[in-house]
Amino acid sequence: MGGNMERIGVIGGSGLYQLDGIEKKEEITLETPFGAPSDKFTLAELNGREVVFLPRHGKTHAINPSCINYRANIYGMKKLGVGHIISVSACGSLKKELKPLEFVIVDQFVDRTNKNRKSTFFDDGVVAHIGFANPVCESLARCVLDAAKKVGVVAHFGGTYINMEGPQFSTLAESNLYRSWGMDIIGMTNMIEAKLAREAEICYATLAAITDYDCWCQSEETVTVDMILENLRKNVDNSKKILKEVISMVGEERTCECKDALKYAIVTQAQFISNEVKNKLQVIAGKYINESKNL
Repeated sequence: MGGNMERIGVIGGSGLYQLDGIEKKEEITLETPFGAPSDKFTLAELNGREVVFLPRHGKTHAINPSCINYRANIYGMKKLGVGHIISVSACGSLKKELKPLEFVIVDQFVDRTNKNRKSTFFDDGVVAHIGFANPVCESLARCVLDAAKKVGVVAHFGGTYINMEGPQFSTLAESNLYRSWGMDIIGMTNMIEAKLAREAEICYATLAAITDYDCWCQSEETVTVDMILENLRKNVDNSKKILKEVISMVGEERTCECKDALKYAIVTQAQFISNEVKNKLQVIAGKYINESKNL
Protein backbone atom coordinates (compact mmCIF):
# COMPACT_ATOMS: atom_id res chain seq x y z
CA MET A 1 0.00 0.00 0.00
CA GLY A 2 1.56 3.21 -1.12
CA GLY A 3 2.10 5.90 1.54
CA ASN A 4 -0.61 6.09 4.19
CA MET A 5 -3.53 5.75 1.79
CA GLU A 6 -6.33 3.77 3.42
CA ARG A 7 -7.81 0.84 1.61
CA ILE A 8 -11.44 0.48 0.57
CA GLY A 9 -13.36 -2.50 1.93
CA VAL A 10 -16.25 -4.25 0.23
CA ILE A 11 -18.46 -6.72 2.12
CA GLY A 12 -20.91 -8.74 0.05
CA GLY A 13 -21.08 -11.73 -2.23
CA SER A 14 -17.95 -13.63 -3.23
CA GLY A 15 -18.28 -12.59 -6.90
CA LEU A 16 -18.13 -8.86 -6.31
CA TYR A 17 -14.35 -8.70 -6.67
CA GLN A 18 -14.60 -9.82 -10.30
CA LEU A 19 -14.62 -6.26 -11.65
CA ASP A 20 -13.34 -5.30 -15.09
CA GLY A 21 -9.81 -4.00 -14.80
CA ILE A 22 -9.23 -5.14 -11.23
CA GLU A 23 -5.99 -6.90 -10.38
CA LYS A 24 -6.23 -9.57 -7.73
CA LYS A 25 -3.11 -9.54 -5.55
CA GLU A 26 -3.55 -12.08 -2.76
CA GLU A 27 -5.88 -13.86 -0.38
CA ILE A 28 -5.26 -13.18 3.29
CA THR A 29 -6.20 -15.47 6.16
CA LEU A 30 -6.55 -13.60 9.45
CA GLU A 31 -6.97 -14.70 13.02
CA THR A 32 -8.54 -12.13 15.33
CA PRO A 33 -9.05 -11.83 19.11
CA PHE A 34 -12.76 -12.23 18.33
CA GLY A 35 -12.47 -15.47 16.39
CA ALA A 36 -12.42 -16.30 12.68
CA PRO A 37 -13.85 -14.01 9.98
CA SER A 38 -16.36 -15.30 7.44
CA ASP A 39 -13.63 -16.22 4.96
CA LYS A 40 -10.30 -15.12 3.55
CA PHE A 41 -9.92 -11.45 2.65
CA THR A 42 -9.14 -10.81 -1.01
CA LEU A 43 -6.73 -7.93 -1.63
CA ALA A 44 -6.94 -6.37 -5.08
CA GLU A 45 -6.09 -3.13 -6.87
CA LEU A 46 -8.13 -0.97 -9.23
CA ASN A 47 -6.86 2.28 -10.74
CA GLY A 48 -4.20 2.64 -8.07
CA ARG A 49 -6.53 2.02 -5.10
CA GLU A 50 -6.20 -1.08 -3.00
CA VAL A 51 -9.46 -2.84 -2.19
CA VAL A 52 -10.22 -5.54 0.37
CA PHE A 53 -13.14 -7.86 -0.37
CA LEU A 54 -14.86 -10.21 2.07
CA PRO A 55 -17.80 -12.54 1.38
CA ARG A 56 -20.15 -11.93 4.31
CA HIS A 57 -21.62 -15.45 4.31
CA GLY A 58 -18.41 -17.18 3.22
CA LYS A 59 -17.55 -18.10 -0.36
CA THR A 60 -19.96 -21.03 -0.32
CA HIS A 61 -22.71 -18.99 1.40
CA ALA A 62 -22.67 -21.42 4.33
CA ILE A 63 -23.00 -18.91 7.22
CA ASN A 64 -26.49 -17.72 8.06
CA PRO A 65 -27.03 -14.08 9.16
CA SER A 66 -27.40 -14.94 12.84
CA CYS A 67 -24.08 -16.82 12.89
CA ILE A 68 -21.82 -14.35 11.07
CA ASN A 69 -18.85 -13.29 13.17
CA TYR A 70 -19.36 -9.57 12.56
CA ARG A 71 -16.69 -8.51 15.04
CA ALA A 72 -14.01 -10.62 13.36
CA ASN A 73 -15.03 -9.31 9.93
CA ILE A 74 -14.79 -5.64 10.89
CA TYR A 75 -11.66 -6.19 13.00
CA GLY A 76 -10.02 -7.81 9.98
CA MET A 77 -10.91 -4.85 7.78
CA LYS A 78 -9.42 -2.46 10.33
CA LYS A 79 -6.25 -4.53 10.68
CA LEU A 80 -5.81 -4.50 6.90
CA GLY A 81 -5.89 -0.71 6.79
CA VAL A 82 -9.43 -0.19 5.53
CA GLY A 83 -10.88 3.31 6.03
CA HIS A 84 -14.12 2.90 4.06
CA ILE A 85 -16.49 -0.08 3.87
CA ILE A 86 -19.16 -0.41 1.21
CA SER A 87 -21.70 -3.08 2.12
CA VAL A 88 -23.54 -4.65 -0.80
CA SER A 89 -26.62 -6.44 0.48
CA ALA A 90 -29.85 -7.99 -0.70
CA CYS A 91 -33.04 -6.60 0.84
CA GLY A 92 -36.81 -6.71 0.61
CA SER A 93 -38.86 -3.60 -0.15
CA LEU A 94 -41.56 -2.38 2.21
CA LYS A 95 -42.79 0.37 -0.12
CA LYS A 96 -44.35 0.04 -3.56
CA GLU A 97 -42.19 2.80 -5.04
CA LEU A 98 -39.01 0.94 -4.09
CA LYS A 99 -39.01 -1.69 -6.79
CA PRO A 100 -37.19 -5.00 -7.18
CA LEU A 101 -33.93 -4.63 -9.15
CA GLU A 102 -33.50 -1.05 -7.88
CA PHE A 103 -31.11 0.03 -5.12
CA VAL A 104 -31.42 1.94 -1.86
CA ILE A 105 -28.53 3.85 -0.31
CA VAL A 106 -29.53 3.55 3.32
CA ASP A 107 -29.20 6.37 5.88
CA GLN A 108 -30.90 4.83 8.96
CA PHE A 109 -31.29 1.46 10.69
CA VAL A 110 -33.69 -0.11 13.18
CA ASP A 111 -32.58 -3.22 15.04
CA ARG A 112 -35.03 -6.13 15.41
CA THR A 113 -32.47 -8.89 16.02
CA ASN A 114 -32.66 -11.02 19.15
CA LYS A 115 -29.41 -9.56 20.58
CA ASN A 116 -27.47 -12.83 20.32
CA ARG A 117 -25.13 -11.18 17.81
CA LYS A 118 -22.06 -9.50 19.27
CA SER A 119 -22.46 -5.85 18.30
CA THR A 120 -19.65 -4.10 20.18
CA PHE A 121 -15.91 -4.50 20.67
CA PHE A 122 -16.26 -2.97 24.15
CA ASP A 123 -17.88 -5.60 26.33
CA ASP A 124 -15.02 -6.94 28.40
CA GLY A 125 -13.39 -4.64 30.95
CA VAL A 126 -13.88 -1.39 29.06
CA VAL A 127 -16.95 0.69 28.23
CA ALA A 128 -17.42 2.95 25.20
CA HIS A 129 -20.52 4.84 24.06
CA ILE A 130 -20.20 6.01 20.46
CA GLY A 131 -22.55 8.50 18.85
CA PHE A 132 -24.78 6.65 16.40
CA ALA A 133 -27.57 9.09 15.52
CA ASN A 134 -26.38 9.04 11.92
CA PRO A 135 -25.15 5.47 11.45
CA VAL A 136 -23.98 5.82 7.86
CA CYS A 137 -21.13 7.98 6.58
CA GLU A 138 -22.89 10.61 4.46
CA SER A 139 -19.76 11.39 2.45
CA LEU A 140 -19.32 7.77 1.43
CA ALA A 141 -23.06 7.30 0.82
CA ARG A 142 -23.07 10.26 -1.56
CA CYS A 143 -20.13 8.77 -3.43
CA VAL A 144 -22.18 5.62 -3.90
CA LEU A 145 -25.11 7.72 -5.15
CA ASP A 146 -22.93 9.60 -7.61
CA ALA A 147 -21.51 6.32 -8.88
CA ALA A 148 -25.00 4.87 -9.41
CA LYS A 149 -26.04 7.97 -11.35
CA LYS A 150 -22.91 7.78 -13.47
CA VAL A 151 -23.62 4.22 -14.59
CA GLY A 152 -27.35 4.84 -15.04
CA VAL A 153 -28.62 2.59 -12.26
CA VAL A 154 -31.77 3.52 -10.32
CA ALA A 155 -30.72 4.19 -6.71
CA HIS A 156 -32.85 5.87 -4.05
CA PHE A 157 -30.85 8.03 -1.63
CA GLY A 158 -31.90 7.63 1.98
CA GLY A 159 -34.17 5.10 3.61
CA THR A 160 -34.49 3.08 6.80
CA TYR A 161 -33.27 -0.51 6.83
CA ILE A 162 -34.96 -2.66 9.46
CA ASN A 163 -32.66 -5.47 10.50
CA MET A 164 -34.71 -8.58 11.27
CA GLU A 165 -33.21 -11.71 12.80
CA GLY A 166 -33.79 -14.35 10.14
CA PRO A 167 -32.93 -16.71 8.64
CA GLN A 168 -36.69 -17.12 8.14
CA PHE A 169 -38.46 -14.39 6.20
CA SER A 170 -41.11 -12.17 7.81
CA THR A 171 -44.62 -13.23 8.70
CA LEU A 172 -47.34 -11.18 7.01
CA ALA A 173 -48.15 -9.54 10.35
CA GLU A 174 -44.52 -8.52 10.85
CA SER A 175 -44.21 -7.17 7.33
CA ASN A 176 -47.32 -5.03 7.77
CA LEU A 177 -46.12 -3.87 11.18
CA TYR A 178 -42.82 -2.68 9.74
CA ARG A 179 -44.67 -0.83 7.00
CA SER A 180 -46.85 0.90 9.60
CA TRP A 181 -43.64 2.08 11.29
CA GLY A 182 -42.51 3.74 8.07
CA MET A 183 -39.65 1.36 7.36
CA ASP A 184 -38.35 1.30 3.78
CA ILE A 185 -36.45 -1.95 3.31
CA ILE A 186 -35.75 -5.09 5.31
CA GLY A 187 -32.63 -7.19 5.62
CA MET A 188 -30.74 -9.46 8.01
CA THR A 189 -27.15 -8.20 8.32
CA ASN A 190 -26.22 -4.52 8.04
CA MET A 191 -27.11 -3.01 11.42
CA ILE A 192 -24.37 -4.84 13.32
CA GLU A 193 -21.79 -4.09 10.62
CA ALA A 194 -22.61 -0.38 10.83
CA LYS A 195 -22.26 -0.34 14.64
CA LEU A 196 -18.91 -2.11 14.60
CA ALA A 197 -17.56 -0.05 11.71
CA ARG A 198 -18.33 3.13 13.66
CA GLU A 199 -16.56 1.74 16.74
CA ALA A 200 -13.58 0.92 14.52
CA GLU A 201 -13.66 4.48 13.10
CA ILE A 202 -14.31 3.16 9.59
CA CYS A 203 -16.67 4.98 7.22
CA TYR A 204 -19.60 2.71 6.32
CA ALA A 205 -22.30 2.84 3.65
CA THR A 206 -24.91 0.34 2.48
CA LEU A 207 -25.78 -0.32 -1.15
CA ALA A 208 -28.97 -2.35 -0.74
CA ALA A 209 -30.16 -4.31 -3.77
CA ILE A 210 -33.92 -4.86 -3.75
CA THR A 211 -34.83 -8.43 -4.60
CA ASP A 212 -38.54 -8.56 -3.70
CA TYR A 213 -41.50 -6.82 -2.02
CA ASP A 214 -41.33 -8.95 1.12
CA CYS A 215 -44.66 -10.69 1.82
CA TRP A 216 -46.88 -7.63 2.45
CA CYS A 217 -47.57 -7.04 -1.24
CA GLN A 218 -50.34 -9.52 -1.96
CA SER A 219 -50.62 -8.43 -5.60
CA GLU A 220 -47.18 -9.86 -6.19
CA GLU A 221 -46.30 -13.54 -6.26
CA THR A 222 -45.22 -15.09 -2.97
CA VAL A 223 -41.59 -14.44 -2.07
CA THR A 224 -39.44 -17.51 -2.64
CA VAL A 225 -35.74 -18.20 -2.36
CA ASP A 226 -35.59 -18.88 -6.12
CA MET A 227 -37.12 -15.47 -6.88
CA ILE A 228 -34.73 -13.70 -4.56
CA LEU A 229 -31.68 -15.50 -5.93
CA GLU A 230 -32.67 -14.76 -9.51
CA ASN A 231 -33.14 -11.05 -8.79
CA LEU A 232 -29.91 -11.07 -6.83
CA ARG A 233 -28.08 -12.42 -9.85
CA LYS A 234 -29.57 -9.68 -12.00
CA ASN A 235 -28.45 -7.07 -9.45
CA VAL A 236 -24.87 -8.33 -9.32
CA ASP A 237 -23.85 -6.74 -12.62
CA ASN A 238 -25.21 -3.34 -11.59
CA SER A 239 -23.57 -3.66 -8.18
CA LYS A 240 -20.23 -4.27 -9.84
CA LYS A 241 -20.67 -1.28 -12.14
CA ILE A 242 -21.38 0.95 -9.15
CA LEU A 243 -18.47 -0.46 -7.13
CA LYS A 244 -16.02 0.13 -9.96
CA GLU A 245 -16.98 3.81 -10.04
CA VAL A 246 -17.09 4.24 -6.25
CA ILE A 247 -13.59 2.83 -5.80
CA SER A 248 -12.26 5.52 -8.14
CA MET A 249 -14.32 8.30 -6.52
CA VAL A 250 -13.62 7.79 -2.81
CA GLY A 251 -11.25 10.49 -1.57
CA GLU A 252 -7.84 9.63 -0.16
CA GLU A 253 -8.28 11.87 2.89
CA ARG A 254 -11.22 11.54 5.29
CA THR A 255 -12.77 14.70 6.74
CA CYS A 256 -15.92 13.14 8.23
CA GLU A 257 -16.58 12.46 11.91
CA CYS A 258 -16.30 8.68 11.43
CA LYS A 259 -12.52 8.78 11.63
CA ASP A 260 -12.64 10.15 15.20
CA ALA A 261 -15.74 8.37 16.50
CA LEU A 262 -13.97 6.93 19.55
CA LYS A 263 -12.21 10.14 20.59
CA TYR A 264 -14.58 10.94 23.46
CA ALA A 265 -16.45 7.62 23.60
CA ILE A 266 -14.33 5.53 25.97
CA VAL A 267 -15.41 6.17 29.55
CA THR A 268 -13.22 3.63 31.35
CA GLN A 269 -9.96 5.22 32.52
CA ALA A 270 -6.97 3.69 30.77
CA GLN A 271 -5.24 2.75 34.06
CA PHE A 272 -8.20 0.51 34.92
CA ILE A 273 -8.11 -1.39 31.63
CA SER A 274 -6.13 -4.64 31.89
CA ASN A 275 -3.18 -5.29 29.60
CA GLU A 276 -5.04 -8.30 28.22
CA VAL A 277 -7.96 -6.11 27.15
CA LYS A 278 -5.61 -3.42 25.83
CA ASN A 279 -3.87 -6.01 23.66
CA LYS A 280 -7.19 -7.34 22.44
CA LEU A 281 -8.37 -3.87 21.43
CA GLN A 282 -5.05 -2.50 20.19
CA VAL A 283 -6.10 -2.53 16.50
CA ILE A 284 -9.46 -0.91 17.26
CA ALA A 285 -8.64 1.64 19.96
CA GLY A 286 -4.94 1.50 20.78
CA LYS A 287 -4.34 5.22 20.29
CA TYR A 288 -6.90 5.95 23.04
CA ILE A 289 -6.56 3.19 25.62
CA ASN A 290 -2.77 3.44 25.76
CA GLU A 291 -3.09 6.91 27.28
CA SER A 292 -3.24 7.35 31.05
CA LYS A 293 -5.80 10.13 31.17
CA ASN A 294 -9.56 9.69 31.46
CA LEU A 295 -11.06 9.89 27.96
